[in-house]
Amino acid sequence: MRAQFVASEVGNGLRRNLTMTLAVIITVAVSLTLFGVSLLVRAQVDTMKDFWYDKVEVSIFLCAKGSDTASCAGGAVTEAQRDQIEADLESLRPLVQDIYYESQVEAFARFQEQFANSPIVDSVNESALPESFRVKLADPTQYDVVASAFSGRPGIEQVNDQRQVLDKFFRLLGGLQAIALIIAVVMLIVTVLLVVNTMRVAAFSRRRETGIMRLVGASNLYIQLPFLLEAAVSAGIGAILAVGGLVLAKSVVIDQILAPSFQFTAFVGWDAVIGIAPILLIVGIGLSGIAAFFTLRKYLRV
Repeated sequence: MRAQFVASEVGNGLRRNLTMTLAVIITVAVSLTLFGVSLLVRAQVDTMKDFWYDKVEVSIFLCAKGSDTASCAGGAVTEAQRDQIEADLESLRPLVQDIYYESQVEAFARFQEQFANSPIVDSVNESALPESFRVKLADPTQYDVVASAFSGRPGIEQVNDQRQVLDKFFRLLGGLQAIALIIAVVMLIVTVLLVVNTMRVAAFSRRRETGIMRLVGASNLYIQLPFLLEAAVSAGIGAILAVGGLVLAKSVVIDQILAPSFQFTAFVGWDAVIGIAPILLIVGIGLSGIAAFFTLRKYLRV
Protein backbone atom coordinates (compact mmCIF):
# COMPACT_ATOMS: atom_id res chain seq x y z
CA MET A 1 0.00 0.00 0.00
CA ARG A 2 2.82 2.41 0.83
CA ALA A 3 4.57 1.70 -2.47
CA GLN A 4 1.29 2.19 -4.33
CA PHE A 5 0.69 5.48 -2.52
CA VAL A 6 4.18 6.76 -3.31
CA ALA A 7 3.79 5.77 -6.99
CA SER A 8 0.42 7.54 -7.10
CA GLU A 9 1.91 10.67 -5.57
CA VAL A 10 4.77 10.64 -8.10
CA GLY A 11 2.31 10.38 -10.99
CA ASN A 12 0.13 13.15 -9.58
CA GLY A 13 3.14 15.38 -9.00
CA LEU A 14 4.40 14.93 -12.55
CA ARG A 15 0.96 15.77 -13.95
CA ARG A 16 0.45 18.79 -11.70
CA ASN A 17 3.76 20.36 -12.70
CA LEU A 18 3.72 19.13 -16.30
CA THR A 19 5.28 22.29 -17.71
CA MET A 20 8.11 22.29 -15.17
CA THR A 21 8.59 18.55 -15.63
CA LEU A 22 8.95 18.96 -19.39
CA ALA A 23 11.39 21.82 -18.83
CA VAL A 24 13.52 19.60 -16.56
CA ILE A 25 13.43 16.72 -19.07
CA ILE A 26 14.44 18.94 -21.99
CA THR A 27 17.16 20.74 -20.04
CA VAL A 28 18.60 17.49 -18.70
CA ALA A 29 18.52 15.98 -22.18
CA VAL A 30 20.30 18.94 -23.77
CA SER A 31 22.92 19.34 -21.04
CA LEU A 32 23.69 15.63 -20.85
CA THR A 33 23.86 15.39 -24.64
CA LEU A 34 26.49 18.15 -24.67
CA PHE A 35 28.28 16.45 -21.78
CA GLY A 36 28.16 13.10 -23.61
CA VAL A 37 29.42 14.67 -26.83
CA SER A 38 32.35 16.22 -24.96
CA LEU A 39 33.20 12.79 -23.53
CA LEU A 40 32.86 11.28 -27.01
CA VAL A 41 35.18 13.96 -28.42
CA ARG A 42 37.70 13.11 -25.71
CA ALA A 43 37.47 9.42 -26.62
CA GLN A 44 37.87 10.33 -30.30
CA VAL A 45 41.00 12.39 -29.61
CA ASP A 46 42.50 9.52 -27.60
CA THR A 47 41.65 7.09 -30.43
CA MET A 48 43.29 9.34 -33.02
CA LYS A 49 46.35 9.79 -30.82
CA ASP A 50 46.78 6.04 -30.47
CA PHE A 51 46.27 5.59 -34.22
CA TRP A 52 48.62 8.34 -35.42
CA TYR A 53 51.32 8.17 -32.76
CA ASP A 54 51.69 4.51 -33.62
CA LYS A 55 52.45 5.52 -37.21
CA VAL A 56 54.67 8.59 -36.76
CA GLU A 57 58.18 8.47 -38.09
CA VAL A 58 61.37 10.45 -37.67
CA SER A 59 62.71 11.56 -41.04
CA ILE A 60 66.46 12.07 -41.40
CA PHE A 61 67.07 14.00 -44.64
CA LEU A 62 70.55 13.59 -46.09
CA CYS A 63 72.55 16.29 -47.81
CA ALA A 64 72.00 16.74 -51.53
CA LYS A 65 73.73 18.92 -54.12
CA GLY A 66 72.92 22.54 -53.38
CA SER A 67 72.00 22.02 -49.69
CA ASP A 68 72.85 25.23 -47.84
CA THR A 69 72.95 24.05 -44.22
CA ALA A 70 76.23 24.11 -42.28
CA SER A 71 76.29 20.33 -41.96
CA CYS A 72 76.16 20.04 -45.77
CA ALA A 73 79.14 22.30 -46.41
CA GLY A 74 81.06 19.30 -47.74
CA GLY A 75 78.49 18.69 -50.48
CA ALA A 76 76.15 15.77 -50.99
CA VAL A 77 76.24 12.89 -48.53
CA THR A 78 78.91 10.32 -49.24
CA GLU A 79 78.40 6.58 -49.25
CA ALA A 80 80.59 6.24 -46.16
CA GLN A 81 78.53 8.84 -44.28
CA ARG A 82 75.31 7.12 -45.33
CA ASP A 83 76.56 3.73 -44.12
CA GLN A 84 77.72 5.21 -40.81
CA ILE A 85 74.34 6.89 -40.23
CA GLU A 86 72.54 3.61 -40.87
CA ALA A 87 74.92 1.75 -38.53
CA ASP A 88 74.34 4.32 -35.78
CA LEU A 89 70.58 3.95 -36.22
CA GLU A 90 70.89 0.19 -35.91
CA SER A 91 72.83 0.67 -32.67
CA LEU A 92 69.81 2.44 -31.15
CA ARG A 93 67.63 -0.66 -31.21
CA PRO A 94 65.27 -1.52 -29.51
CA LEU A 95 64.36 2.21 -29.33
CA VAL A 96 64.51 2.23 -33.12
CA GLN A 97 61.89 -0.24 -34.30
CA ASP A 98 62.12 0.04 -38.12
CA ILE A 99 64.53 1.75 -40.52
CA TYR A 100 63.64 2.46 -44.12
CA TYR A 101 66.05 4.07 -46.58
CA GLU A 102 64.48 6.14 -49.38
CA SER A 103 66.63 7.08 -52.36
CA GLN A 104 66.11 10.18 -54.49
CA VAL A 105 64.45 8.05 -57.17
CA GLU A 106 61.99 6.61 -54.64
CA ALA A 107 61.38 10.04 -53.08
CA PHE A 108 60.59 11.50 -56.50
CA ALA A 109 58.24 8.62 -57.34
CA ARG A 110 56.38 9.12 -54.06
CA PHE A 111 56.22 12.87 -54.66
CA GLN A 112 54.69 12.31 -58.11
CA GLU A 113 52.11 9.96 -56.61
CA GLN A 114 51.14 12.36 -53.82
CA PHE A 115 50.84 15.40 -56.09
CA ALA A 116 49.62 13.66 -59.22
CA ASN A 117 46.93 16.26 -59.91
CA SER A 118 48.97 19.31 -59.00
CA PRO A 119 50.93 21.51 -61.45
CA ILE A 120 53.80 21.60 -58.94
CA VAL A 121 54.91 18.18 -60.24
CA ASP A 122 56.18 19.72 -63.48
CA SER A 123 58.43 22.20 -61.64
CA VAL A 124 60.24 19.64 -59.47
CA ASN A 125 62.91 17.25 -60.68
CA GLU A 126 64.48 14.22 -59.06
CA SER A 127 67.62 16.00 -57.86
CA ALA A 128 65.55 18.48 -55.82
CA LEU A 129 64.36 15.77 -53.44
CA PRO A 130 66.88 14.50 -50.88
CA GLU A 131 67.42 10.89 -49.95
CA SER A 132 66.43 10.05 -46.40
CA PHE A 133 66.08 7.52 -43.63
CA ARG A 134 62.57 7.12 -42.25
CA VAL A 135 62.76 5.78 -38.70
CA LYS A 136 59.90 4.34 -36.67
CA LEU A 137 60.48 4.48 -32.92
CA ALA A 138 59.17 1.98 -30.42
CA ASP A 139 58.34 4.97 -28.19
CA PRO A 140 57.63 8.13 -30.26
CA THR A 141 58.12 10.33 -27.19
CA GLN A 142 61.85 9.50 -27.28
CA TYR A 143 62.39 11.59 -30.41
CA ASP A 144 64.98 13.76 -28.62
CA VAL A 145 67.33 10.78 -28.38
CA VAL A 146 67.46 10.51 -32.17
CA ALA A 147 67.49 14.27 -32.73
CA SER A 148 70.43 14.83 -30.39
CA ALA A 149 72.39 11.98 -31.96
CA PHE A 150 71.94 13.00 -35.61
CA SER A 151 71.08 16.71 -35.88
CA GLY A 152 73.96 18.75 -37.31
CA ARG A 153 76.07 15.74 -38.29
CA PRO A 154 78.00 15.92 -41.57
CA GLY A 155 75.90 14.44 -44.34
CA ILE A 156 72.58 15.17 -42.58
CA GLU A 157 70.60 18.23 -43.66
CA GLN A 158 67.66 18.01 -41.31
CA VAL A 159 65.91 15.77 -38.75
CA ASN A 160 62.11 16.06 -38.67
CA ASP A 161 59.64 14.56 -36.22
CA GLN A 162 56.09 14.06 -37.48
CA ARG A 163 54.90 14.00 -33.88
CA GLN A 164 55.56 17.75 -33.56
CA VAL A 165 52.99 18.44 -36.28
CA LEU A 166 50.50 16.05 -34.69
CA ASP A 167 50.96 17.65 -31.27
CA LYS A 168 49.78 21.02 -32.64
CA PHE A 169 46.74 19.36 -34.19
CA PHE A 170 45.85 17.51 -31.00
CA ARG A 171 46.31 20.66 -28.92
CA LEU A 172 43.71 22.30 -31.16
CA LEU A 173 41.35 19.36 -30.67
CA GLY A 174 42.01 19.50 -26.94
CA GLY A 175 41.01 23.17 -26.89
CA LEU A 176 37.76 22.39 -28.72
CA GLN A 177 37.13 19.56 -26.28
CA ALA A 178 37.66 21.91 -23.32
CA ILE A 179 35.20 24.41 -24.76
CA ALA A 180 32.58 21.68 -25.24
CA LEU A 181 33.14 20.46 -21.68
CA ILE A 182 32.77 23.98 -20.25
CA ILE A 183 29.48 24.45 -22.12
CA ALA A 184 28.28 21.07 -20.84
CA VAL A 185 29.18 21.94 -17.23
CA VAL A 186 27.34 25.26 -17.51
CA MET A 187 24.28 23.42 -18.81
CA LEU A 188 24.50 20.93 -15.93
CA ILE A 189 24.52 23.85 -13.48
CA VAL A 190 21.44 25.25 -15.23
CA THR A 191 19.81 21.83 -14.85
CA VAL A 192 20.52 21.75 -11.11
CA LEU A 193 19.04 25.24 -10.69
CA LEU A 194 15.95 24.23 -12.64
CA VAL A 195 15.48 21.12 -10.50
CA VAL A 196 15.82 23.24 -7.35
CA ASN A 197 13.18 25.66 -8.60
CA THR A 198 10.86 22.81 -9.62
CA MET A 199 11.11 21.19 -6.20
CA ARG A 200 10.40 24.52 -4.50
CA VAL A 201 7.24 24.98 -6.57
CA ALA A 202 6.16 21.36 -5.97
CA ALA A 203 6.75 21.61 -2.22
CA PHE A 204 4.77 24.85 -2.01
CA SER A 205 1.83 23.59 -4.10
CA ARG A 206 1.50 20.42 -2.00
CA ARG A 207 2.18 21.87 1.43
CA ARG A 208 -1.31 20.89 2.66
CA GLU A 209 -0.81 17.21 1.76
CA THR A 210 2.60 17.11 3.33
CA GLY A 211 1.23 18.78 6.46
CA ILE A 212 -1.42 16.09 6.82
CA MET A 213 1.18 13.38 6.32
CA ARG A 214 3.31 14.97 9.04
CA LEU A 215 0.34 15.05 11.43
CA VAL A 216 -0.38 11.33 10.97
CA GLY A 217 3.21 10.48 11.84
CA ALA A 218 4.88 10.08 8.41
CA SER A 219 8.68 10.25 8.48
CA ASN A 220 10.70 12.90 6.67
CA LEU A 221 11.96 10.33 4.17
CA TYR A 222 8.45 9.08 3.43
CA ILE A 223 7.22 12.64 2.83
CA GLN A 224 10.19 13.55 0.64
CA LEU A 225 10.29 10.29 -1.32
CA PRO A 226 7.62 11.20 -3.93
CA PHE A 227 9.43 14.48 -4.68
CA LEU A 228 12.79 12.73 -4.98
CA LEU A 229 11.31 10.13 -7.32
CA GLU A 230 9.73 12.86 -9.45
CA ALA A 231 13.14 14.48 -9.89
CA ALA A 232 14.75 11.10 -10.59
CA VAL A 233 12.09 10.13 -13.15
CA SER A 234 12.33 13.47 -14.97
CA ALA A 235 16.12 13.30 -15.00
CA GLY A 236 16.06 9.63 -16.03
CA ILE A 237 13.87 10.40 -19.05
CA GLY A 238 16.16 13.28 -19.98
CA ALA A 239 19.23 11.04 -19.60
CA ILE A 240 17.67 8.36 -21.82
CA LEU A 241 17.00 11.01 -24.47
CA ALA A 242 20.62 12.16 -24.15
CA VAL A 243 21.84 8.59 -24.66
CA GLY A 244 19.61 8.39 -27.73
CA GLY A 245 21.17 11.60 -29.03
CA LEU A 246 24.64 10.17 -28.47
CA VAL A 247 23.71 6.98 -30.33
CA LEU A 248 22.35 9.12 -33.18
CA ALA A 249 25.56 11.18 -33.28
CA LYS A 250 27.67 8.01 -33.45
CA SER A 251 25.56 6.23 -36.09
CA VAL A 252 24.88 9.22 -38.34
CA VAL A 253 27.60 11.83 -37.86
CA ILE A 254 30.55 9.49 -37.25
CA ASP A 255 29.67 6.24 -39.05
CA GLN A 256 27.82 7.66 -42.07
CA ILE A 257 29.42 11.08 -42.60
CA LEU A 258 32.89 11.38 -41.06
CA ALA A 259 34.22 7.82 -41.32
CA PRO A 260 33.55 7.42 -45.11
CA SER A 261 34.96 10.90 -45.81
CA PHE A 262 38.10 10.61 -43.68
CA GLN A 263 39.27 7.05 -44.14
CA PHE A 264 42.89 7.93 -43.30
CA THR A 265 42.23 7.96 -39.56
CA ALA A 266 40.47 5.89 -36.90
CA PHE A 267 37.18 6.74 -35.22
CA VAL A 268 35.68 5.70 -31.90
CA GLY A 269 33.70 2.47 -31.77
CA TRP A 270 30.45 1.62 -30.07
CA ASP A 271 32.36 0.62 -26.94
CA ALA A 272 32.92 4.33 -26.25
CA VAL A 273 29.17 5.03 -26.47
CA ILE A 274 28.41 2.04 -24.24
CA GLY A 275 30.92 3.34 -21.69
CA ILE A 276 29.52 6.90 -21.75
CA ALA A 277 25.82 5.92 -21.54
CA PRO A 278 25.83 4.82 -17.86
CA ILE A 279 27.83 7.94 -16.95
CA LEU A 280 25.06 10.12 -18.41
CA LEU A 281 22.40 8.20 -16.50
CA ILE A 282 24.31 8.38 -13.21
CA VAL A 283 25.20 12.07 -13.59
CA GLY A 284 21.68 13.07 -14.63
CA ILE A 285 19.80 11.15 -11.95
CA GLY A 286 22.46 11.76 -9.31
CA LEU A 287 22.65 15.54 -9.75
CA SER A 288 18.87 15.88 -9.87
CA GLY A 289 18.41 13.67 -6.80
CA ILE A 290 21.02 15.54 -4.77
CA ALA A 291 19.61 18.93 -5.79
CA ALA A 292 16.08 17.81 -4.91
CA PHE A 293 17.16 16.33 -1.56
CA PHE A 294 18.86 19.47 -0.28
CA THR A 295 16.08 21.68 -1.62
CA LEU A 296 13.41 19.62 0.16
CA ARG A 297 15.33 19.75 3.45
CA LYS A 298 15.02 23.51 3.34
CA TYR A 299 11.57 24.05 1.86
CA LEU A 300 9.62 20.96 2.96
CA ARG A 301 9.19 21.85 6.60
CA VAL A 302 5.80 21.78 8.24
